Amino acid sequence: MNLHNNIDYSSLIDHHTLLYGETNTKKTYYTAIFIQFLIESKHIDPKEISILDFAPPQCIIKNIKIGGKIKDFYKDGIKCNNFSLEGEIIPPRLNARNIKELYENACKNYKITFKILNLFNENPTSILIINDISIFLHIGNKKLLLDSIQKSHTFLGNSYYGSSIKTDFTNTFSLREKRLVEYLVKKLEKSYFTG
Repeated sequence: MNLHNNIDYSSLIDHHTLLYGETNTKKTYYTAIFIQFLIESKHIDPKEISILDFAPPQCIIKNIKIGGKIKDFYKDGIKCNNFSLEGEIIPPRLNARNIKELYENACKNYKITFKILNLFNENPTSILIINDISIFLHIGNKKLLLDSIQKSHTFLGNSYYGSSIKTDFTNTFSLREKRLVEYLVKKLEKSYFTG
């Protein structure tokens, strides 16, 4: 289903939902506004909301604006149960000059995101938010991701799904990512294409 600006955020509560689309289609913004809705309108205790922010910092690489953290769009997201990253997420395709660097970047990201998912699984909350799931999916196991999602009553995640950050040597890498996002679209209760 295509996503329009008028989102009924209350319809996302008690469901597992994925937002997916190209870069710069407001995926992180919509995710942050959902967190704001939960805290300010539904008066949900922020500590019941776990945020796993896998996105790289917002930047422009090769004339493409990418990344962006939840806190860039909703400052009070820091009151939630945020899992700290040990190390910084690297935009794997845009920071690689060849396939070896691409997979080195993806492996570094995987080690960080795998650890964060396991920390959540050890102490889950009723609401789970994951910003930029595709960072985990580049190498990560879809079963671990789905197990984490199933531990929550409400899940909202977002993922890159497009072609704007593809290069000559990233075709297979990008195809895996695309197929895994399509798999999630089929597995989760709700999904919205952001463009």
